[in-house]
Amino acid sequence: MKVFMKTVALTVCGTILLTSTSYSSSAKASINGVDYKILSPYEQVDWASVKQCKTNLHCHTIVSDGNNNFSDMIEKHYALGYDFLAITDHATVDYSWTDVNSNSVFSVVAKFKRLNPFLKPKGLSEKRYQQITQGQGRGGRGMLRVPYGIENNAASLNNTHVNSWFVDYGDGAYGGTSDYETVLKGVEQLGGLSVINHPGEYTGTKKEKSADSAYNSDYSYYIKKFANLLLKYKSCIGLDVNSMGDYATKYDRKLWDAMLKNCIPAGRNVFAIATSDAHGDNKLDSGLTVHCLEDKTIEDLRASLENGTFFALSRHIMNEQELALIGEAIGECLGSQWVAAADAEFPKINSIIVDEESDAITISASHAKLIRWIADGEQIATGERVDLDDYSGRVGSYVRAEVFGDGGVLYTQAFVLQYQDAPEAESMGFFFDFGNILAFLRRALLSLFDS
Repeated sequence: MKVFMKTVALTVCGTILLTSTSYSSSAKASINGVDYKILSPYEQVDWASVKQCKTNLHCHTIVSDGNNNFSDMIEKHYALGYDFLAITDHATVDYSWTDVNSNSVFSVVAKFKRLNPFLKPKGLSEKRYQQITQGQGRGGRGMLRVPYGIENNAASLNNTHVNSWFVDYGDGAYGGTSDYETVLKGVEQLGGLSVINHPGEYTGTKKEKSADSAYNSDYSYYIKKFANLLLKYKSCIGLDVNSMGDYATKYDRKLWDAMLKNCIPAGRNVFAIATSDAHGDNKLDSGLTVHCLEDKTIEDLRASLENGTFFALSRHIMNEQELALIGEAIGECLGSQWVAAADAEFPKINSIIVDEESDAITISASHAKLIRWIADGEQIATGERVDLDDYSGRVGSYVRAEVFGDGGVLYTQAFVLQYQDAPEAESMGFFFDFGNILAFLRRALLSLFDS
């Protein structure tokens, strides 16, 4: 009898245990109603061994409308500890750091703009180029040239600017106003990468008085235009969301969120970069990207841009709404414009841990005072860890993080969220890009001169 009762007791306990185990694995879905699959662009990053490489993908020299000579711009970035540099003069491809390419028409205009028509672009000597790439004076930590850097559409009247790298495209071609597609298509056909620069210049949102009036329903044409372009041209990695002191880009994080909301359900993540867009010393080191690389090579840098294993980072914020939210969280008044302390370290991410069992993402960062979590363009949480189950109904197809510290603000790429009843791709209906009309007229006009 005792043996029988013991057997019954063990059976009951085993049943309870199995039931409990089964329940715990599905409790998340049954209690919260959502079971998230979180796709992290940083999933393959080994945080213990990764090289975090400081990069500037956009700057200018006297070859176009910059104030620094070509070799001086290189030397200044080298002194600031950069690992990669792209020189992106207007309408002029960077073919070499020793034999400087200088497009004749633009060079003449730039010289007279500086009131010094005799000043000539100067490259590095071959010896100095080797010293920089090999890291002389920096313990062997060299700085590498991002090949074929250029800012396209130099003649655009409303700054329809596109940076491209890795392929020989656009040298001496001045482009046209509102025409993004010609450049994006041309770069993609050659196998290069591109990014849409400071879109607030083109959309005019830099003139808006508040974030609420930027990229609202009045800007539906621009939102549809950029979404269509990004869905069509996958080699365009995304948007420049903070550059040159944030004066033109202060609301472009809002555009980025609109692109994520439109494009992720269609299977396309949209990456964000920050750059200095330096034309002189006053904006040097004001914006950059930090790339998570196994090996410090141009090939790995390109893969990082394609896969999103990088962060955008800026020392400037001019968005009052963002500053109010940050200030409230850290108990400080940051005003309407904020510039990082010159002697403060940039925020640095030490690890990103995605826990799909608990639907949580945790970021460990140095030199950070606050981590904000953004979903569908709204701040949903602050702190190192976000538990998505706490915000069901407030998250759509993505969540991203901003890491703020005295030395700057760092933007992660978006973490894509897949789950039952996640937002589906929506048809934007008929859309006509008026930039195509201007592109057609420009090509027709040029053909008359060619004939």
